[in-house]
Amino acid sequence: MSNSTSDKLKAGVNKAKGEVKDQIGNATNNRSLQAEGKKDKAKGAVQDKIADVKDRH
Repeated sequence: MSNSTSDKLKAGVNKAKGEVKDQIGNATNNRSLQAEGKKDKAKGAVQDKIADVKDRH
């Protein structure tokens, strides 16, 4: 598996995990869990961009 593919996979996992945490935090009015979910989604977005850059080079 190439580095960019691995990065894309990690990005997808972090985005999905973040979305689940964000939604559960929403449903339970848990602001801490919501914040953690948003952080995970942001981390996934950054990993996605890194993978895109690696693909171009």
